[in-house]
Amino acid sequence: MEWLWLFCFYSFLGYLLERMFAKITASPRQVRKGFLLLPLCPAYGLAMVADLAAADLYALSGLALFWRGMGIATVVEYLTHLFYDRVLGVSFWDYTGVPGCLGRGRICLPFSLVWGVLSAGAAVLLQPLLAPLARRMPPVVTYGLLLLLTADAITSASVLFHSRDTELLSIRRLRSQLSENREGPGSVTARDGH
Repeated sequence: MEWLWLFCFYSFLGYLLERMFAKITASPRQVRKGFLLLPLCPAYGLAMVADLAAADLYALSGLALFWRGMGIATVVEYLTHLFYDRVLGVSFWDYTGVPGCLGRGRICLPFSLVWGVLSAGAAVLLQPLLAPLARRMPPVVTYGLLLLLTADAITSASVLFHSRDTELLSIRRLRSQLSENREGPGSVTARDGH
């Protein structure tokens, strides 16, 4: 179950990176996280878990960590985008117009290079700290996390499948949308002053 915790740790760090990137670039899409309602960006977690699983097969250091991380994370990013697009009918990112863009905006060279830096840095700097923490998590807490992630994934998939609106994966936006749906069009509420 260590892998589940590593997925969550790296997904949360990815969420924080996406939020910082959105603020720094003044992006119109400030809700930049991905598939789950929780503050997790699963593409980051999946990419790092795949990279770490490959690390067991290859003892690498230096530049080789960069290249392996770049390749694995780029493949994971492409497949994640493909899943979102084909299964849920949504797109969380689109690199169309970015140099080196491939696969209808699913991946691009500049972000693949960033993946390489992030993967190598995480493998060297973060993994030695996070792996022991993940191993020490009590089984009951791990099963609780698994239950929470499963419920979130089912809810998120349902929201996306029915609405096709990735912005609804913000708790605030989803709550607002549910309130509007309950009130219905043309309903009179105390908020309207009637």
